[in-house]
Amino acid sequence: MKAKQMYKVVDGKGRVLIPRELRAASGMDYGDIVRLGVSQGAVNVKKVDLIEVGDQSPEAVEAFIYAAIRDMPEEKKIAIAAKLLEQLQGGKEPLRVN
Repeated sequence: MKAKQMYKVVDGKGRVLIPRELRAASGMDYGDIVRLGVSQGAVNVKKVDLIEVGDQSPEAVEAFIYAAIRDMPEEKKIAIAAKLLEQLQGGKEPLRVN
């Protein structure tokens, strides 16, 4: 499928909005992780499903969590959220998953 060409302005912080049409065509959703690269002078954006080794930034971890639970059954999502909330309210440190 060939999408029509679009032109966007890079803002002062270096951001570019990816139009809904392009996100839909590439299967990108809110919270997805993307890998950025440059090849032959062109910027490439590719949706990925896992955090690349070594990236432990809060943004990457949050995106990983959303990607990990996206296809879980609703009951499992609720159980995980309830357990985390219980630990946070009890002043305990949240579960660490190795």
